Amino acid sequence: MEKNSKIYVAGHAGLVGSAMLKQLKEKGYRNITLREMDQLNLREQAEVNRFFETEKPEYVFLAAALVGGIHANNTYPADFIYDNLLIECNVVHASYLNGVKKLLFLGSSCIYPRNCPQPMKEEYLLTGPLEPTNEPYAVAKIAGIKMCQAYNKQYGTKFISVMPTNLYGPNDNYHPLNSHVLPALIRRFHEAQEADRPYVEAWGTGSPRREFYYSEDMAAACIFLMETYDGGEIVNIGCGQDMTIRELTALVAKTVGYQGQIRWDESQPDGTPRKLLDVSRLHALGWTKHTPLEEGLKLAYRDFLENPKIRK
Repeated sequence: MEKNSKIYVAGHAGLVGSAMLKQLKEKGYRNITLREMDQLNLREQAEVNRFFETEKPEYVFLAAALVGGIHANNTYPADFIYDNLLIECNVVHASYLNGVKKLLFLGSSCIYPRNCPQPMKEEYLLTGPLEPTNEPYAVAKIAGIKMCQAYNKQYGTKFISVMPTNLYGPNDNYHPLNSHVLPALIRRFHEAQEADRPYVEAWGTGSPRREFYYSEDMAAACIFLMETYDGGEIVNIGCGQDMTIRELTALVAKTVGYQGQIRWDESQPDGTPRKLLDVSRLHALGWTKHTPLEEGLKLAYRDFLENPKIRK
């Protein structure tokens, strides 16, 4: 990408998209095209086609998606597969039709089998059953990967796919029911501290292991790959380190300053037992940046405190 290349960031208002926008501007990219959700509905093919025909972006970051935690995935499975399939199909196909030089598709670590060998290598895709609690979302993301690869094979496009681990950071979703585990814990401990509650309830057993990666590191890695990587194989993005949910919960409580009890509701689902990405391919390509979780949590909590709109 050149500094004056026309770039479209789809989903620029979300956790990853907003981080991508920030990182692009900091790196000197200025010719960036954006649309709010009420200006462009990515689920509507005609609208997407008109946008691409008019704007003619040269590079596309496809970070737009319907995302959520275990509760949201269990409650709205039809929405998760329908919305994400439409977004992917419309943006990828319009990018091909309008000669986009390169597209980056943002997948998810949930594409890998539920009982996948750890750490999860890119070649483990489609080698076993998926985690039932987020299977519709995972199927949609797998379809996006295969769509990019199919267009590369048939049409010679340069559409790359990256698989991020669990992300957190500024502009996250802190909805009390539909957010991912880390932002949900931040909100829960913050509200418990404000109300002086004696305990906080956490879901499951706390035994699953998860990896967490700061969103701005993720965005910078994506830009790095757009600048340097043209391969058709997917690339995992993460730090290669994990911890139990129980350990994470204690760390969030410490960050917020909450000193009450933590009680575990073991009637709630745990999800996949472990999700740790093998990031050797990413490291071999030259990217190793990683903000330590304790430092990243402080930055995320500060953003939570300073931006009331994200707490709605």
